Amino acid sequence: DVAFLVVGDPLCATTHTDLMLRAREAHVEVRVVHNASVMGAAASCGLQLYQFGQTVSIPFFTEDWRPTSFYPKAKYNAGGGMHTLCLLDIKVKEPDFAGLVKGKLTYLPPRFMTVNTAIQQLLEAEARDGVEGEAVVTPECLGVGMARLGQPTQKIVFGTLAELLRVDFGPPLHSLALCGHVHEMEMEVLRLHSVELLPEGERFAFPEGGPP
Repeated sequence: DVAFLVVGDPLCATTHTDLMLRAREAHVEVRVVHNASVMGAAASCGLQLYQFGQTVSIPFFTEDWRPTSFYPKAKYNAGGGMHTLCLLDIKVKEPDFAGLVKGKLTYLPPRFMTVNTAIQQLLEAEARDGVEGEAVVTPECLGVGMARLGQPTQKIVFGTLAELLRVDFGPPLHSLALCGHVHEMEMEVLRLHSVELLPEGERFAFPEGGPP
């Protein structure tokens, strides 16, 4: 027997769905054991899962690769008053191409995108792809930064994107929710996580605009 152990729920990723389909095409029996996932844990912040639209993934930008395919989905969600869950990039066991050129296989140190970096990239995407008068992601928009959901050290902070940019969310893993239309009951829970309740050192850990 062969088993794949994955983080989160296996069918939340298209990669695992593809593996399942290929196995069944080869007449291999497949059994899925479901697990906890950020897709459900995100409700801890107070936003109701029924009110979320399409989930988006935000990859790390590089000097010559700065994709914004997530922006149209966030715009679509916002147009319907829906929240957007942003899953943030993880780089683990990435090969060092400089080493490969020398014939040596080495790996780069792990990298985990922070809420701060995600917001900076969302604002850049708005500046590049947004339409004047129809802004989707602005510093004044409301959002919820989440870190280490489900752990004793989990951190959930609600505020404007400008405010969240300055917050130190600590170690990974991070995720971000962009608020659509917020129901009164949702707001009651969100206020429990208000950025204004943070100690000053955590609330203003970084300068305006976030970490460099």
